Amino acid sequence: MTRLDLMTAADVPLMQGLAQRVTAVRPDLIGAGASYGELAWIWGKDHAAQGAAWPRRLWFVGGDPVAWGWACLPRRVRRSDGSVKEATGTSLTYQVHPDHAGLVDEVIDWYEGVAAGPERTVIPSAADEFALKRWMAHGYAVDPAALGDTGDWTQLNERDLTDVHRPVLPDGFRFRTADEAGPEAAVRAHVDAWAASTYTAESYEGVRRTASYRGDLHILVEAPDGTMAASTIMWLDGANRTVEFEPVGTHPDYRRLGLGRAMLLHGMRLARAAGATHATVACLGAPGHPEARGLYYGVGFRELSRDAPLIRTGTADRT
Repeated sequence: MTRLDLMTAADVPLMQGLAQRVTAVRPDLIGAGASYGELAWIWGKDHAAQGAAWPRRLWFVGGDPVAWGWACLPRRVRRSDGSVKEATGTSLTYQVHPDHAGLVDEVIDWYEGVAAGPERTVIPSAADEFALKRWMAHGYAVDPAALGDTGDWTQLNERDLTDVHRPVLPDGFRFRTADEAGPEAAVRAHVDAWAASTYTAESYEGVRRTASYRGDLHILVEAPDGTMAASTIMWLDGANRTVEFEPVGTHPDYRRLGLGRAMLLHGMRLARAAGATHATVACLGAPGHPEARGLYYGVGFRELSRDAPLIRTGTADRT
């Protein structure tokens, strides 16, 4: 097995820098987990609990990263409801700058060297035809379960911020920021919105410590009884003047009240005031997961790109 160099906090801004450069020239090549905001969000919330299972490698040209791979090895994940999820395979998030597309073969070789468990998965962008051919040449194939009607592939959606409608909340509800509401409220809002979450106060502290987090762009909706009924974090990429919503969630007792719509519109207006001209948000793309997609389409987002999940079992032949 290849020597394991684990992911560090210093790697995150380097990987985000590559995400910014790819976004500037080929935003359709940004895959799940490889965007500017997703990198900060995933690292921040999970590194304390899961970082020991995160090997990574970066490739540089002239001092700048032009490719990276971030693997998640088999691990046990404890959720807030006391349940335990066993991840028995290895998954990979990666990014290669299109000017250095040939490095995908080195990424594949590195991944094969660190992978463990009965299967390996990876999620290239469906727009990256060259990478898809290379992965398949190395024994990977389309993952039929991930691509089913209730599969877990992701699509990235976008819209510009030139014409954003005024948000309207039900009577008694109001917008807050995490800076105003405080850490306890911010954590509670997320845990309430996502059943069986792994999110904790320690997770949020990790998110807050990322260089790209801004508490004034972390939006909550407070109900009349003081419950934080919805929340989202916006990640501002100043180089590309774009903002990414991740995550977006609503307390189950407060759904179908228009809170998500109002929060997104309010967030886009705040992002525009902060200098953004463009926004993105990801959602599950399979037909059996219409809720989030419907919400985002309802406030003007449209599909920019989608993932192409691939899998290789431990017994697959490599060519």
